[in-house]
Formats: sequence, C-alpha cells, structure tokens
Amino acid sequence: MRPLPELTLATAWFWTSGSDGRLRVQRCTECATFVHPPVPICPACRSRAWEPTAVSGRGTIVGYTVNHHRWHPAFEPPYAIAVVALAEDPGVRLTTMIVGVDPTEVSIGQEVVVRFEHHDDVWLPLFEPTGELSAVDPVAEPERLLPRRPLDDGRFEHRSVLSGVGRSALGRRLMVDPLSLTVDACLEAVADAGLELEDIDGLSTYPGPAGMGMSEGGITTVEEALRLHPTWINGGGDLPGPGGSVVAAMLAVASGLCRHVLCFRTVWESSFAALGLAGPGGPRASGLSAWRAPFGAISAANWIAMNANQYLHRYGAPREMLGLIALNGRANAARNPAAIYRDPMTMDDYLSARPITSPFGLYDCDVPCDGSIAVVVSDAATADDRPHPAIRIEAVGTQILERVSWDQGTITHEPQVLGQAAHLWSRTSLRPADVDLALLYDGFTFNAISWLEALGFCGFGEAHDWLDHGRRIALDGELPVNPHGGQLSEGRTHGFGFLYEAVQQLRHDAGERQVAGAGTAVVTSGGGVPSSVLLLQRHHS
Repeated sequence: MRPLPELTLATAWFWTSGSDGRLRVQRCTECATFVHPPVPICPACRSRAWEPTAVSGRGTIVGYTVNHHRWHPAFEPPYAIAVVALAEDPGVRLTTMIVGVDPTEVSIGQEVVVRFEHHDDVWLPLFEPTGELSAVDPVAEPERLLPRRPLDDGRFEHRSVLSGVGRSALGRRLMVDPLSLTVDACLEAVADAGLELEDIDGLSTYPGPAGMGMSEGGITTVEEALRLHPTWINGGGDLPGPGGSVVAAMLAVASGLCRHVLCFRTVWESSFAALGLAGPGGPRASGLSAWRAPFGAISAANWIAMNANQYLHRYGAPREMLGLIALNGRANAARNPAAIYRDPMTMDDYLSARPITSPFGLYDCDVPCDGSIAVVVSDAATADDRPHPAIRIEAVGTQILERVSWDQGTITHEPQVLGQAAHLWSRTSLRPADVDLALLYDGFTFNAISWLEALGFCGFGEAHDWLDHGRRIALDGELPVNPHGGQLSEGRTHGFGFLYEAVQQLRHDAGERQVAGAGTAVVTSGGGVPSSVLLLQRHHS
C-alpha cells in the first residue's frame, strides 16, 4: 500500500483540501506571505493569523529525478519525482510525483499543473506537464552567506583535542551484535588515548536510540555495558550532523564538566537488512517524511538527486563530474586495507553501472555496512600526556543559515552546507588555501561536490573544471580528498570514518595513503540536515 501522510491537527486541511480539485497553501492574513510546510507562525511578520488559500495549482519543475530502484512495493519504477515551485511564490515548493508523461521526458523548467489523486482520506497533489517551458528561472543563484561572528577572539574549540580513535571490524553483513562492535571501537579508542575506562567522564553519540540498523541503542545501552560513571551524557539526532556529537563533547570539556569524553557512532545496516528486519508498512508517514514518502521520494538518494539535476542543468556540468568523485574514492580505497571495495574502477564502469535515481547510478551511492568508530575528546591541558600526537580543533562550523529542508531552501547544492561552511571560516584566520586535505561527506557523489564549492575551494558551478579530470583531488594532488576511499568505497559510517581518517593523516600514521606533510584537515559531517564541519590540525606541544 502506498505510504500516506498522517493527518495531524496542523496538516489535515492540506491533505484533504484537494477534494474539490483546488490546491491550497497556508498564507498569512497579515502580510500575505505563503508558508509551506504549515507552521503556526508567519516567518516573515511573526503573525499567528493565517488561512488555507487556494492557488492556481500551476508551477515549474526546479528539481527532479527519475527513480529506477524499488524502494517500496507500492511504487513501480521507473517514475519521476520532482520539486515544483508554485507560480504564486517560487519560494514555496512541493515535492511530488510527475504524471501523464514518460518519466524520461521530465526536465528542469517544465511548467506543470496539479492533478489530485484520491487515496482513503487523502488527496495527493501530483503534477502533470502542460507542454510549456517557463520563461523565467524561479531558482536564484546561491550566495556566500554571512554567519554570526564571534564576540571576541576566545575559542572554545582550542580547549579540547582529539586524543584517541578506535574502530571495530568493518564490513558487509558481519552478523555481529552492534553493541559488541561499539564496545570494540570504544575500548580501542580509550587505549589509543592512553587512558583507562575509569578516566572517561562523558559519553556522546549520534543519533542515540534509532531503528533501521542506525545505532547500537544509544548512551544508556553503552553505559550499561561499560559501567562508567559519566558526569555528562549526550545523544540524539537533533545535532549538527554526526559530528555534532563531537562538537557537544568539546563544549562539555571546554566548560570544565568533563576531562575525557568518549564519542561513538555505530551502524549495522547490512546485517539489519539481511536479517529481514527492514521493510515497508506500519503507521502513516509523519514529520518531514509525510511531505516526501507519499510521492515515492523514499530515500535520501531521491532527495539529493533532485538537487544534483538542478546543479547539472544550471551549470552545464556533465555526469562525469560526479564520476570523478567516485573514481578518486575507489583509487584511494585500494591503499586502505579496511575499505570494503578496493577493486579498480574506470569511468566506463561508473557510467555503465545500474541506475538508481538519476543522475545517480550504483557507484554514486555509498556502501551500507556494519561497523563502529569511536573518538575521545580530551581537555587540551592533557595533550602532552597522550601517547600519540593529539589533534587540535582549530574551528567548527555549525550555524544554520538555510532552511532546514530538502526542498524549500537551497536546491542548487546539498542543503545545509553553505551556512556551516561560511560559519567555519568566520571562526579562524585560516583559509581554504591553508588546508592540506579534505575529508568530504560522500553519502552520494554530489555531497562532496557541494562541500567543495561551499567551503570555497572553487566557485559555485566551477567544480567540473576545478577537478582537472580528478588530478586536483588525487592523493598527490593540490587538495587530496578522502584518502581512505570515503563512504563510497570504505563504507558508510555516517561521518565518523572521516574523523578517524583525519586523525590518522594528521598523526602521519596513514601508511600507503599518507598525504605528505599533512598538517591541516577539513572534515565535513552530514549528508542530511543539519550538518557541521571541523577544521583540525596536528598538535605541536
């Protein structure tokens, strides 16, 4: 059965208003601002007065993807998903399904009109092309955003260091209890920092208790296993990406609440799926997924692919640009014994791979796996007591300057990279030219492209030429990217694999894949919203 949206006190009017064939959107009765998804306050004038307002039902496709993968039994591929900007206000967009046309004929700039589809007590707004192209581009060029600058020169980041890292076995379908993987990584990280478990006085994780093979069970599960006595704990998904758990640990150390915080991230997606624990069904789609799942936009692959197609259309970049990210990761993974996929890959291999959701094929998507990675954040005053060179944190970027949304705000790049990148550079005197290597989140190839441009290594839309056929990001290039292979080849550990590799590189312990003279690394964390970025340096006592 098709996943239908949950009808809540806030949204029932939207999902039922199509019963008369009219599309309605929330509109402020004080300043006439359209608002979507519905919220109880106008973001423009802060009025609480609003009403559902009928609109023309016409719009323009600003992002799309042709999905080829069977994410849910109710949706037979191929089918086209799109982000449609409404004619009345292009800043108001709907993620929807495009009907009445061959999916391969869908493109950016097509004008569309709403066609409601009735399911039970829900009228889903689908859209059909009118045969016309929009005369104007409803998407603005991205801008370099202006973050809130610090009040003084003091930086909480400088009061802590990364003192230890650990990693469990990493692989596909390990069939190992995720808590056991977590304990392996945690014990290794604590020993790597030259500490005992009794020295750990803080625990921090992302995303805490979570389903779908995304967690070991959270703080309480690990605390029960290790029997620590932390003065502070933290766990949850409402953080600046997976790296937000490390940023929170840094704050706890900087405040004097903790001396040594153990941060961990565990996934067991492969075993979870192999055990038959995953599958559709259950209650209706709720929260943000209610605005996507009913239209077949089930996976983050779909959401990011729509932005990737907007980028390729806007800047005229070929799909081979994305392939350069995948090929670089695979070439680097060949030097990484822990990487899951190490076999050579050619551009022909990349381009001929099974399509997933355009423009993404199989090798644009990271590798679900089992594994755990742990990092110890310690008081900087203890750095010289550690057995390995401590890694100092020069700056973090966490500020939210864009809509926390996949379809309402930034659509030319991955959402939630522009603001965090700008915030990073406001907290340091260093600049992109000072970075020796970049660990860029590559849940999908387009994520890495977005981070490259957001961080200012090249201009918006310039990545294809800047990559120089991949030479610039190679291990011996100007800016080595993901020397370990990234999540595309090493495996999807949701951000913590990049931290692990950064520590190895800055310690100069990366073996065959060592970046010569590595002293400064940028590490991005998040292929979703929100996210964060850290600037790390080798510590010198």
